Amino acid sequence: MLQLFKKYKSVLRFILIFLGSYFLFSIFYNMYLDLSLSQKYYPDFFTHLVAIQSEAVIEAFGYSSRIFPNPNEPSMNLYVNDLFLARVVEGCNSISIIILFISFVLAFVSKLKTTLLFVFAGSVIIYVMNVIRIAILSIGIYEYPQHADFLHSIVFPLIIYGTVFILWIIWVRIFSKATTYGNQV
Repeated sequence: MLQLFKKYKSVLRFILIFLGSYFLFSIFYNMYLDLSLSQKYYPDFFTHLVAIQSEAVIEAFGYSSRIFPNPNEPSMNLYVNDLFLARVVEGCNSISIIILFISFVLAFVSKLKTTLLFVFAGSVIIYVMNVIRIAILSIGIYEYPQHADFLHSIVFPLIIYGTVFILWIIWVRIFSKATTYGNQV
């Protein structure tokens, strides 16, 4: 049994760090969401901020855009040229995806400074790509309403998860010390 543990030490280490950090960050994020219910930002600060910034990006593309709090659920209603197109909900704020990204990076830890810089830069890139993604999705649905399902089901996740995947590849191939744990990744 000990021999088996030694053989798969790097795999077990990755799994434990990844799942442990994901679990811990998710608990903190859920605590934040619970606390944000009584704050002045609706539905929560990050979702509200993403909605405002998405509105600004849509405006930068030359469309009229407005957001309004949804009175029936914790979300922001997004309008393009006075047409209701989407609800910006908590799941649209990219925080859960950033938690996933950070957990993976920590599982392939490098030097502290390198890891922290990559986590920060990667989180900013994911956040910005998410705002751009919401704007593109909204404009796409406005211009091509017949393709709304395809845009939301395929293009929408492809942009954000593709960004995360590329960042993970960059981290593992260039910055992490994964090869020092026994096996090359």
